[in-house]
Amino acid sequence: MKPDMRTWEWTRPPRTFSVTSDAAEIVTEPHTDLWQRTYYHFRNDSAPVLQTSTEEKYFSFTVKTAFDPKGRFDQCGVVLYLDSENWIKASVEAEQGFGHLGSVVTDMGYSDWATEEIDASVREMWYRLSRREDDYRIECSPDGIHFRQMRVCHLRQGGGRIRFGIYACSPENSSFRARFSEAEITGCKWPAHDGQPPDAE
Repeated sequence: MKPDMRTWEWTRPPRTFSVTSDAAEIVTEPHTDLWQRTYYHFRNDSAPVLQTSTEEKYFSFTVKTAFDPKGRFDQCGVVLYLDSENWIKASVEAEQGFGHLGSVVTDMGYSDWATEEIDASVREMWYRLSRREDDYRIECSPDGIHFRQMRVCHLRQGGGRIRFGIYACSPENSSFRARFSEAEITGCKWPAHDGQPPDAE
């Protein structure tokens, strides 16, 4: 199913954006971010998030992202944002001379960060977020065809109605334009582990 992004809802809408049925653009504002406590101690909950919601227990959400970062830590990607202390995000994040392909899980108010270095020339990435009840998998793909796993995680608050979609932010003093397209919601593309019972109807 191709979702109509015009029906999605903002958490902290940016000043400059555009949304059509099949694409969205966000122009980030300086000093916007999502992070909670761990290591850095600061608590940032200011990134714009555009999401839809569902109670469906088994599904996958895929979206293409494209961006032209202007400053360190500029990022855009997929997000599942429940509230300020419970969320998942995955993105390419700009660094000096390279990029970080990474994901953050914030569960009950504490963030982690799993990353790998990638070439600084990477400007496009597809992400796929899959749900199996209150467990989640994030995958990425440079071409939208061949996906590889970034992480599997659990959200203690993620078992009921959830919200998921897109985000972009500029943690330092910069601004850039992020584009999101080719969004699709399908049946769960994360199969049950060997030996698990079939998914509930």
